Amino acid sequence: MKITTFKKLLVSLSLLASSSLFAAPITVDLTGIQSHGLYGDADNTVILLDVGANSVVTSVAYDFTLTAYSPGWLADMVIAFENSKQTDGVFFTPGINEWYPGTESYSGFADLVELGLAFEVGVDGILRLEFFEDFDDLLGVDGQWDFGTITFNVEPAAGEVPEPASGLLIGAGLAMLGYTGRRRAAGKSAA
Repeated sequence: MKITTFKKLLVSLSLLASSSLFAAPITVDLTGIQSHGLYGDADNTVILLDVGANSVVTSVAYDFTLTAYSPGWLADMVIAFENSKQTDGVFFTPGINEWYPGTESYSGFADLVELGLAFEVGVDGILRLEFFEDFDDLLGVDGQWDFGTITFNVEPAAGEVPEPASGLLIGAGLAMLGYTGRRRAAGKSAA
């Protein structure tokens, strides 16, 4: 194998391993999601995301526009993000003090660790999102998340066994050290 081909292989393996070694933010498109009823209502939109076993949700960033239909209020529209067993998580109400219908835009960032709200998703790795109303006006669709995104920062739980890509990164590093040592030894014997 040529040296340049071997170097390209090692760089490719390192980039592959590095990209999966650290948890990437998970972004959810909220365009057109509707809120129908109270938490747990069968008509509410529920999204299940596989974020990795025992991962911890550490922060959330958001930038979206939503509409509450009369007689509903913006303060009634809520997103629950929680583990699949619905035993740990956060209820997020962007228009918490807006007791009127209409359309508003919201953006911001919340460090769940600083707020004491970070939570682990559990062994199944599922982050569950439910879009619901805090007060059901019994009119069908009470509101809509018009467009925008919400982004979760998810980190592996402390003490978790590294994923296979981490092994690739370590293996690539060891192979490079072995190759460098072999090349030095060959250079010394030639001199």
